[in-house]
Amino acid sequence: MKNIIGVRFRRLGKIYFFDPCGLNVQKHSNVIVETSQGEEYGEVLIPNRYIDEEKIVAPLKKVLRLVNEEDKKIYEECRKKEKDAFEVCKKKIKEHNLDMNLTEVECKFDNSKLLFYFTADGRIDFRELVKDLAAIYKTRIELRQIGVRDEVKRIGGNGVCGRELCCCSFLSDFETVSIKMAKEQNISLNPSKISGNCGRLMCCLKYEQEVYEEKVKTLPNVGAIVKTKDGVGEVDSVEILKEMIKVKFKDGEGTLYRKYNKNEIEVIKDVEKEVIDKEELQHKKELDELEELEKLDSNM
Repeated sequence: MKNIIGVRFRRLGKIYFFDPCGLNVQKHSNVIVETSQGEEYGEVLIPNRYIDEEKIVAPLKKVLRLVNEEDKKIYEECRKKEKDAFEVCKKKIKEHNLDMNLTEVECKFDNSKLLFYFTADGRIDFRELVKDLAAIYKTRIELRQIGVRDEVKRIGGNGVCGRELCCCSFLSDFETVSIKMAKEQNISLNPSKISGNCGRLMCCLKYEQEVYEEKVKTLPNVGAIVKTKDGVGEVDSVEILKEMIKVKFKDGEGTLYRKYNKNEIEVIKDVEKEVIDKEELQHKKELDELEELEKLDSNM
């Protein structure tokens, strides 16, 4: 077992484990830690605790000290420098006529580097911009292109559910989502209903996907022929999470519908799951564009 603390450097960023080196650190206190890029100022989100060494990526970096007044002063100076650099960079982007949108500037605690985050539709030749910024700030300059999800995460907002966006409240990493997930969960394939504020597929499609995948394996597809206590019928629809199957029967010239638990039916003949439904066909072009954007983001 190893004594660790969990530290985060940016709002909603990842939490990294550090060796407290004998310090007893309280939650929400600030510390200076050793990283591969030099000293960093961070907030403690996980106070001292013991965890299995197997869960630790060795070697574990060290906590150097609890922040002091000098550290706080340097930290505030970095925040001011970020605001100044943001405005300067925006001006330089305009001067160089670059088709890019600056979203955030990060100044390292030891002033060893300035990072400029931006979004753009394609690749940008920003070599001249880097030269200008390096001449002004006399430090290492790094420009990083990020996706629209990262941009919205920094801006904030509420989702269609009425709550704060997941990426702004608890998500530290973006997982891959796909149209296939929406199809398997029987969600409307209207792009406006499955896209988030960022214009990409909603991250919450991923949350229950594993459950759907497991349940779908045990359920018949729409169109399957099944035997019930009321006779033989055809599967009309499936409520995956409830594991309920709606079956339609021919009743003379009409049609009768009844619902059954999956254990109350016997599949006589299953069919291949319908690949494209009417709604998917109606919005095929927009859905294809969404899929393409997802691929581009995952490769960024």
